[in-house]
Amino acid sequence: MTELKEITCWIVTEGLKGTENQCLGVSEALGVQAEIKRISLQWPWSILSPWLGFENNWIFEPNLIPPWPDLLIVSGRKSIAAARYIKKKNPSTLTVFIQDPRINPAAFDLVIAPAHDGVKGDNVIKTISAPNRIKDDKIAIAADAWPQLTDLPSPRVAVLIGGNSKAHSLTPALCVTLAKQLKMLSASLMVTVSRRTGTENERILRKALQGERVFFWDGEGDNPYFAMLGAADFIIVTNDSASMMSEAATTGKPVYAVPLKGGSRRINHMLQNLIDHGAVRLFDGALKSWTYKPLSDAQLAADAIKSYIKKHEHRT
Repeated sequence: MTELKEITCWIVTEGLKGTENQCLGVSEALGVQAEIKRISLQWPWSILSPWLGFENNWIFEPNLIPPWPDLLIVSGRKSIAAARYIKKKNPSTLTVFIQDPRINPAAFDLVIAPAHDGVKGDNVIKTISAPNRIKDDKIAIAADAWPQLTDLPSPRVAVLIGGNSKAHSLTPALCVTLAKQLKMLSASLMVTVSRRTGTENERILRKALQGERVFFWDGEGDNPYFAMLGAADFIIVTNDSASMMSEAATTGKPVYAVPLKGGSRRINHMLQNLIDHGAVRLFDGALKSWTYKPLSDAQLAADAIKSYIKKHEHRT
């Protein structure tokens, strides 16, 4: 691993976009080209991993075969089996787990976990929120490709709507209230919803938010999410998504959180950390500009990996 750009890197996940993007954010901050592997596990490992153990190649779909990578970045419960298997086959592979593995962190060389997860260990690197792929140049380039966004009069507000989850609930009544608040803003709106928003909630928002100063993504073609972040002067995001809040706070732009009904200790803790950092304020129907130090959790993770590699160069 003498030259970082020359190392081989695998990203192994269950295929969930959010966790995969966190891993990609770290590899991109490192400046290495990662090969993405999306796996599933055979029964009973699919149910009992990571507690079952006894991993063998045939339990993975697709199979994991050499040459083994120099660096393995994984996230998600099922990826733990892959990390342990590869480490057993090739002890020199540097294994990095993103998020809380919910097992002893000593199973990996490094664990990169947000402070709100409460993971403890000598090899644990704590971030404020979730690592992500947001970079100034990336979102600026994305915005340039969407003139229908950049041509909107300033100030422009990216409105990122999540939805229902195990911990949070987006109700029609909340959507009505939010739509009224957004309509009162003297700003252009760039709105996107998720699959979790729900048909009725989306209908309420689409019906209320119309006009020349409103762009409401129809879900067709390329996703303008990065472009919205690049074109925005302000960002309003529902508080159900750790990924969206993290990405918004990485832009350095004023971020307003819209609290949904319910909540969880982890998400509430993360939101409070972002508020304490100065990146996020709760949305009360008004916009006010402020500055803060943008989050750089992917780079923090990348720097930790670089330090580990430098310290353990004798391994390769």
